[in-house]
Amino acid sequence: MNLPNKLTILRVVLIVPFVICMLLPELGDAGMYAAVAIFIIASLTDLLDGKIARKYNLVTNFGKFMDPLADKLLVASALICLTANGRLAPWISIIIISREFIISGFRLVASDNGIVIAASYWGKFKTTFQMLMILMLILDFDHNVYQICAELITYVALILTLISLIDYIVKNKAVLKEQK
Repeated sequence: MNLPNKLTILRVVLIVPFVICMLLPELGDAGMYAAVAIFIIASLTDLLDGKIARKYNLVTNFGKFMDPLADKLLVASALICLTANGRLAPWISIIIISREFIISGFRLVASDNGIVIAASYWGKFKTTFQMLMILMLILDFDHNVYQICAELITYVALILTLISLIDYIVKNKAVLKEQK
């Protein structure tokens, strides 16, 4: 198993302590800061594994499958924890997670037809703002300006989620046409 694949597996493994830190109120501020640190480390493994895989030609079928799945598991876990903690409205989590299912479905159908759907810039912006939103909502500092910024970032992440979904659908609508 190569280094990028090990980093992807590490990202999945880090979800367990992340969720524990998010959902155990007994951990208090220490749990919150540990969750932030774990989330940042997990997010950095996403950045690193792709760069290393492309630079050293270590792209594998396992990596192509597991890397996006690991990303979705990490983000969905964070959204569910934030919703459970009352820091994120359920409808926002549902929209963001639903978008991931829709895009995964598109990619699966495309793959069956020999088509690769690459990540778009909208998708990259979406991911960046979702990660920032998650970090800000975990920290949840009790300051008016911070709360306003966190809410603004949340709505920007939500809007980018919808824009990236529409972008994928419009650019790849041929994927849904019946193949003979």
